[in-house]
Formats: sequence, C-alpha cells, structure tokens
Amino acid sequence: MAASPDHPTVDVTLDADSLAAIAPGTGNQPERLEWFRDQALGMFIHWGLDVMLGTVPSHWMIGADPALVDRFIQETPTWFDPSAFAPEQYARLARQVGMRYAVFTAKHHSGFCMFETATTPFNVMATPYARDVTGLFLAAFRNHGIAPGLYFSPLDFLWCHQQGKALHFRTPEVMPANNPALMDYNLAQVTELLTYYGALDTLFFDGPPEQLRELAWSLQPQVVITRGAMETPEQCLPDEPLAEAWEACWTIGDGWSYKPTLDTVKSGSQLIDMLIRTRAMGGNLLLNVTPGPDGGIPPEQERVLRELGTWLFFNGEAIYGVRPWRMPREQQIWYTRAKDSDTVYAFVTGTPWHLGTRRQLTLRGVAATDATTISIVGQCDILEHSPEADTAVRWQQDESGLNIDAMLCYRPWDNRRWPNAIVLRITGAR
Repeated sequence: MAASPDHPTVDVTLDADSLAAIAPGTGNQPERLEWFRDQALGMFIHWGLDVMLGTVPSHWMIGADPALVDRFIQETPTWFDPSAFAPEQYARLARQVGMRYAVFTAKHHSGFCMFETATTPFNVMATPYARDVTGLFLAAFRNHGIAPGLYFSPLDFLWCHQQGKALHFRTPEVMPANNPALMDYNLAQVTELLTYYGALDTLFFDGPPEQLRELAWSLQPQVVITRGAMETPEQCLPDEPLAEAWEACWTIGDGWSYKPTLDTVKSGSQLIDMLIRTRAMGGNLLLNVTPGPDGGIPPEQERVLRELGTWLFFNGEAIYGVRPWRMPREQQIWYTRAKDSDTVYAFVTGTPWHLGTRRQLTLRGVAATDATTISIVGQCDILEHSPEADTAVRWQQDESGLNIDAMLCYRPWDNRRWPNAIVLRITGAR
C-alpha cells in the first residue's frame, strides 16, 4: 500500500514470531463489557458491492454459476460510484435517534474490502468512487460522539474462488483454520483495520474468530469483540435474561442488504418493543440499515428510526445504563433496573394509554417500600389545557401486589393517541 495522509506506511507483515505472540487467553476487559452493556442501542450498516445487484449480501454467491461470480468480481466494482453518500448524515441520524455505537461492514463474505488495503485489488479504492469508505464512516461517527465499530468476515469468497474452492459456509476447505494462506490474508487485513483507523470500540467477526480476535485484543486491548466472543442472536431474542453481555442483531426490513423491491419494513412500534424486550433481557439491540447504490439510507427506514428516537427522547433513562430486574416481565409489562440502584422501570405495553386518561395497574413483579416514589418517566404531571386536573400518581401495596393509579400527561403526537409503551419509574423498589 502506498503511503497517504490517512494511511502512512505501516508494516503489516506477520511472521511466525508475530503469530506466536498472539495470546490465546485474552478476552474482553470486564470494565469494557460494563461500558458496552450501558450503550443499549447501536446502528448496524451493511453496505458493499451487493447493493449494485439488490441481492442478499454475499450469500447469493454460494450455488451461483462460477461465471456469474467472475462477472461480479470483475465488473461490479466499476459500477460503484455513490452520488448521495454522506456519512455525516448517518452519524447525525444515529445520534438523534439515540444510538450510542455503530458497526460498519468493512469486509463481508464476498471478500470485497470497503477500505484501502494492500492485500487485494478487490477493494473500494479500485472503484470509480476511489475513496476509503470505512475511514469516512469511522471519522463521521467519532465526530458525532458515536462509538465506532467494524464488522469483518473471515470467510472470504474471493480468496476461495481464486483458489478454485467451492463456496460454502460449512465445508472444511473454506475455513481459515485449514488454509494458512487465508488465515495470513485475514490477519493482515485485521492488522490494517486496527492500525490505520484509530481506536475501535467494537469488532464483529462474522465467521471463525480464532487468531483474529486474539490479534485484535493484542493490538487494541480495549476493543469489545461482540460476535466471536459473546452471544449475538440474529432476528430473535432469548426466552430468559442472559447473565453476561450480549447483542441482538435485527434488520429493519426483510434483509441485511439493500432490496430495491418487496421489502417489508418494521414499524416504529415494533422497533420500540424489540428494544424494550432486549433491554429487559440484559442485551443490546443492533439495528441494521441498508444503504442503496447511491449511498443513502432508504427513507422508510429513517422514518421508523425517528419514531424510535422520539420514544427514546422521553424514556431514555429506562433504557441506558440499566440491567435486568429479577423478572423480565409479567403479562404485557416489562422491567429494567437502573444499574447500582433500587429504581425499577415498568414498561406498560399493549393497549395504548391515551393523553389525560387514568389507568389502574397491579404489579406483582415489584414491591414498594417506605422510601418508594412512583412517576411516569418523561412527564411532570401537568395536563395540557387542564391546569386544574388531578394528575397525582397514587399507589398502595397490599396482598394483591403494587396497585398504581396514574394519569398520562405528556403528548408526543398531535392526535393525543401515542401508541407506544409508557414507562413507570418506581424508586425504593424491592
């Protein structure tokens, strides 16, 4: 790689002694895992050459005619010249929605590198755009106070195809552990990413992480490795809270990459419910956006993200820096607990709670003490146009549970029918 202002010449050669120095017993630092658990919500960004075709990212190559794979490798890079790519807009949206970290696909399974690399010409610098997209993303997110992270696939279809190997995820012949040259290739790329781009907060290894994660921890001990070092369920949530840090990965639409048609986008209410459930179970939610060929986020995805952001503006204290309560839910009420505190948050989901109306709830998953106060998160108990209204929250603890009588006073929407979860703050809880 030629030296440039962004990439001074760095030796990324990994000899036998360098590989032997990669400590196999390293791991995520406990204090960094605590930091990660506090972040709650992240933006996942799948963007690469596949958007030019509108296909599932990389997976389409398995079982495809090798002639089509050749055409993809040789021709598609010449199409990549996004006219609307503005990483500052991604970062600004993430910050306004309430996302605390972001993960960008530096290299997906296809092997196409969205960063400047000395290891292969199959990278973004060899396209008409000819700019280091990964560097631009990371700089924009740092500029907006969003913790930067990268996705990296060790399963490199370009390398395997060039070696005449049938593309697959599960056959031994494509695994880096069985291909020393592929392992060295991946190690060199990870070294570039962790040398040229400054400190990363998270790394996501979508494939066998052995040696790569140890190399990452040796180069940047503070980096939190998610997939490859913790549970990262896709498109599902566990039935019970997990004791350790974990991350749920979800799409906003049907797939992980841009789809020009037939894409079903989740509603803002669905995203809010997913976030509540994830936090009640002790995890982080990583929501995926799918930039198109021009580099812009689809408007329908931005719209639902902004609804999520509106909800978080009012209810963020119940989402960030929390841990699971002793039970995650009872019926349609979910719980979180403020970290190192006796404050419990109860998320009232299901039936919409309309402005100016009272509701009576009985909670059995949490009990009041003599020190308890109860309020609705995000409001100050003044009802619009009705200064004389009795808006006090009342509660009583008896053998049936914690009985609460409260009025909703805040108004996020014009029609006064806010359909999303309302959160109760219960201090001094037991």
